[in-house]
Amino acid sequence: MSDWFSSLDLLSKIYWLIAIIGSLVFTIVIILAFTGGDADELEGVDSEIEGDAGIGFQFITFKNLVGFFTIFGWSGIACIEAGISKPLTFIISTFFGLVMMAIMSAMFYFMSKLSDSGTLNYKNALGAIGEVYLTIGASRSKMGKVTVRVQGTSRELDALTDSLVELKSGTIIKVVDVTSNGILIVDQTRKPIEPLKQHTYEITDNAGGL
Repeated sequence: MSDWFSSLDLLSKIYWLIAIIGSLVFTIVIILAFTGGDADELEGVDSEIEGDAGIGFQFITFKNLVGFFTIFGWSGIACIEAGISKPLTFIISTFFGLVMMAIMSAMFYFMSKLSDSGTLNYKNALGAIGEVYLTIGASRSKMGKVTVRVQGTSRELDALTDSLVELKSGTIIKVVDVTSNGILIVDQTRKPIEPLKQHTYEITDNAGGL
């Protein structure tokens, strides 16, 4: 195995490493996505990628990038094996990687829509406490996403805020209203005032001499 890898040229080594590592991570991501596993950490990485500009249909996310590099690697290997020139190999592998990203974006988009449809009543989210998943712009300038528990299930829903400051990923929020088209209006929760501590006072009986 090591002799085979050592015999490869630099470009082939790069494509093989990208393909193998990408495939391993891709397999884990897909298993978690379809089995309902604990993928919170992967989703947290998604929320920190500034390129996630599209709310709902998100193109540049961690999961989609994994899909890109997986197909990028394997298509590049196929091109090298077919004797295609290096520049054309890079162009072809990049194209198929982008196609894979588009497919995964569409797949996760429709999966989220299916989970949000049906009997979900957005009004049931009123008063719910949750967490910002994708940054929400101040004064309803940019739609974001929050993770809240509605009807017994944790869901990622579109959200806006009337706050004068943007609500960054990880901010704890409360749902204060719901628009007619199902967008949550949220506000950052305030730190509760610590209740006054009860003090006990020792009363000394000084009336003993009376």
